[in-house]
Amino acid sequence: MFSSAIQYRQLQLQDYAALLQLANRVHGEGYLDAQSLAYYHQLSIKQGIDASFVAYADQQLVGFRLCWAAGQWQPDQWCSTELWQTTVAETSYFKCNTIAPLWQGHGIGGELMSRSIAALKQQGAKAGVAHLWRQSPGNAAVKYFTKQGGQLVKIHPDKWRQDSHNGYECVRCGFDCRCEAAEMIIYF
Repeated sequence: MFSSAIQYRQLQLQDYAALLQLANRVHGEGYLDAQSLAYYHQLSIKQGIDASFVAYADQQLVGFRLCWAAGQWQPDQWCSTELWQTTVAETSYFKCNTIAPLWQGHGIGGELMSRSIAALKQQGAKAGVAHLWRQSPGNAAVKYFTKQGGQLVKIHPDKWRQDSHNGYECVRCGFDCRCEAAEMIIYF
């Protein structure tokens, strides 16, 4: 099963259906919908360069990374911009990294991250910030991001609570998410 070569490429419209299915299976129903995905993808393209990538094995989507280009997104109350060493205009956003459970631990996430960082740098970004799910099994999300060079900025309790009250069903908490987010940043 894992002998298949992984093919990586920038996200395309024909990937949307498989991406939505994988995202909602791994993160919980309501995590992404077609409208938000189209908007997020739009935010990832700057100067004709797309910073969002997908990974396929045997023509099956096994992973993806969504990123927002620096200067094309607005920080919210969960962003501690005063603690960053870069300006908002220089900072991209790592929206989501998802790997199919059977394919985790095979380097796909790291390769997707490398490709996204290369694209973000070409767009002019000097850093990328993310909010990592601290309650992921074994705190894998934070460990992964730290391994990629991420530094902790701040812990945010109940980051996804409002989303869970608006239709997102957290795989851990259901419709009253109490998970914490680790705001982390990688400087390029």
